[in-house]
Amino acid sequence: MQRVTSAEVTAGAELVGRIGPGLCAFVGVTHADTVTTAVRLAERVWGLRVFEDAAGLANLAAADVGGQVLVVSQFTLYADTSRGRRPSFVGAARPEQAEPLVDAVAGHLRSLGAVVSTGRFRAEMRVALVNDGPFTVLVEVTT
Repeated sequence: MQRVTSAEVTAGAELVGRIGPGLCAFVGVTHADTVTTAVRLAERVWGLRVFEDAAGLANLAAADVGGQVLVVSQFTLYADTSRGRRPSFVGAARPEQAEPLVDAVAGHLRSLGAVVSTGRFRAEMRVALVNDGPFTVLVEVTT
């Protein structure tokens, strides 16, 4: 997840998602993930205190500052690079399992009050963002 001043994603020549200040959440799904995992991830993303307060400390969450969220599916987060020179993606869930869970993350963020844009699942996408800080964190949840 990256705190951004802006982010957008295109699929081909089509702009499919754009946000202003907020978070760009690259979401990977593995075999053990469930809807419960997706809901917990959405709650963590929305509530994680990564925005600065008046004192300049990261004490505020996207929920507190009205930050927008761009959710982009990214199976490559589960790449295994421990052997050889070609990453293995066996840790990533199959698209049939992953797509509904990425959708569940975006849907739960919306239910929490977030303005959410998304990429396009199974499409070759281009993501452009301006990282604010830079501020990038890994957010993991388990069931």
